[in-house]
Amino acid sequence: MSKNLSRRRALPVIAALAAAAGRPRAFAAAAASQAAPISPFPPVASGRPLRAAFVYVTPITATGWTAQHEAGRLEMQRALGDRVQSRAVANVPEGPDAERVIRDLARQGNDLIVTTSFGYMEATLKVAREFPHIAFEHCSGYKTAPNLGVYNGRFYQGRYLAGRLAGRMTRTGIAGMVAAFPIPEVIQGINAFTLGMRAVRPDARMKVVWAGTWYDPGRERDAARLLIGQGADVLTHHTNSPAAIQAAEDAHCDAIGYCSNEAQYGPKAQLAAVTLHWGRFYTETARQLLQGDWAPRNVWGGMEQGFVRFGDFNAAVPSDLIRQVAATQAAIEAGRAHPFSGRIVDNQGRVRQSGGVMDDATLLAMNWLVDGVDGGLPRG
Repeated sequence: MSKNLSRRRALPVIAALAAAAGRPRAFAAAAASQAAPISPFPPVASGRPLRAAFVYVTPITATGWTAQHEAGRLEMQRALGDRVQSRAVANVPEGPDAERVIRDLARQGNDLIVTTSFGYMEATLKVAREFPHIAFEHCSGYKTAPNLGVYNGRFYQGRYLAGRLAGRMTRTGIAGMVAAFPIPEVIQGINAFTLGMRAVRPDARMKVVWAGTWYDPGRERDAARLLIGQGADVLTHHTNSPAAIQAAEDAHCDAIGYCSNEAQYGPKAQLAAVTLHWGRFYTETARQLLQGDWAPRNVWGGMEQGFVRFGDFNAAVPSDLIRQVAATQAAIEAGRAHPFSGRIVDNQGRVRQSGGVMDDATLLAMNWLVDGVDGGLPRG
């Protein structure tokens, strides 16, 4: 997803917040780091629509991180009709440009401003403090204010299911991931995928190439080709272009799409996709503002809230395997299963968990790789 490398410097703060409170499983109350409960915002004045603006870090393309947020905005618009008036500003770089754009949107009289890149966090917080009468939502950040909420998805749930599928479909026993930066969200995905693979094929291995970028199709494609050269016959990625899927298609390998259904870029390669869905959250947020019961929250939603899905199966995937994956997904949604449960050992032999289910604080501070992942984390 689109964030800059500055998130690595924020990890101690993320860990501290997580240790203090963790993140709620569903649409829960505001973050425990707030000193006191936050009163709901008053409703939007009757007789006019809610004005909402969304800020995206990349152009709006057919698939990917920004595409899914745009799909969520449009879903909100369809659901609420003329009760909401929304617009999007795309391809806004992180940094001073983001602050300028967010402030301009506030001055234009928007009631809700949604910012969708981690690197927008400081700019969003600064502008929110200047315009306390406007509601702000920031995706993937951790700083809240009386008029600023944060939200994200438990993407690792879908990654675990993808790993179980890959473990059944691989011929070499090796999967590969093109990863951007070693932040907890990315590491969770690598580890969950590997745990899922090894749950069905204990000798399976995961290889990772760090692209050092969120969006650079050329570098992502080179990284994917390197993984293929190392024996990986199932590829996935945590970057923003479909380059890894395209490389798998060219090399007659399999792949798992991410963020969006990427089958158009690899009709034979893509076995299934982990997809992200924000429309339900955006619709509920807008509805709450219209009704006068919105308050900032710290939301970490998963499959049970509809934030994350796993599907879009290729016809080449056996039907019995699809049923097995669906059963595991149902167990996760019902709380009967968790990707990070039981005894977990890292790839240096250290026992990270002797049993039970990993708590949110540990997940949000994750900075190690599970057994089965080759190599280590880049240091920079």
